[in-house]
Amino acid sequence: MRPSPIAIALLVISPWLAGCASLAPAGDVAGTTGAAAASAAPAGTVDHDVPADDNLNAVLWVQRSVEYRAVSESIYRAAAEALDEALADPQWNALVPGERGGDDATLPPAVVMDVDETVLDNSPYQARLVRDGLEYDDATWAAWVEERKARPVPGVVEFARAADAKGVTILYVSNREQRLADATLANLRSVGLPVSGDDAFLGLGTVVEGCAQAGSGKTCRRQLAGRSYRVLMQFGDQLGDFAETAGTTTAREALHDEYRSWFGERWWVLPNPTYGAWEPALWSGQRGLSREAKREAKRSAMRFDQ
Repeated sequence: MRPSPIAIALLVISPWLAGCASLAPAGDVAGTTGAAAASAAPAGTVDHDVPADDNLNAVLWVQRSVEYRAVSESIYRAAAEALDEALADPQWNALVPGERGGDDATLPPAVVMDVDETVLDNSPYQARLVRDGLEYDDATWAAWVEERKARPVPGVVEFARAADAKGVTILYVSNREQRLADATLANLRSVGLPVSGDDAFLGLGTVVEGCAQAGSGKTCRRQLAGRSYRVLMQFGDQLGDFAETAGTTTAREALHDEYRSWFGERWWVLPNPTYGAWEPALWSGQRGLSREAKREAKRSAMRFDQ
């Protein structure tokens, strides 16, 4: 979601950071349900009997490295500097052509932002999964969202306030379920992010007239945004935050190649080494794989030469 280019230095996260826990429902672990285990240990307590977790370095990088903060701040600072150019060009639009509304030039400006790992930092939830030897499940995730404790991603508050001051509406297009809207909006407001109203949050399950979509795709919700706004920029941590794509590595690479010039201008990608659609693409989205099978697929995908 980002035509005159703005140079941004991209930091490449090395493979040792990229081992991530996939966002797929998991069953009981060691006879304890995910929701119970995730809240069983006091904060900061580590059970040394829990096996090593592929996601440990990734979570720590987000939480403890200065480099993570610097990358995120650089992205949002560069985006803020590009706002005036986008506002001044009536033909500027960050939605792919099929998702745009009618006469873009007459529509008020907006920015579309994903929420998780783009606006709000959920690394404490990921840290709990590492601590407890668990994987993502809907119950523990909903409980974390209801805590309303996620901190803002570095740089996002300054960018969002700058955009708001220029009359740009912030739309939060998220795969958090719509039932979690109240908790999400409260969290956004509590960290100082501008929220124009409850309809600024377009969560999973949002009904879009004339558009039906299964799964977690965001096409219909982006179309809804495009009916009322000229979308200047999109922000996300996954390719699917910007445009629809199949879940294969080949399809993802094709989307990147097609819209390469938009990155850093209309589409702005935030770093997230802790999870993402890139990971299941390595095993063609096959469901029900064990952790061991996933790890083997990741090992097989590594490059050892040019």
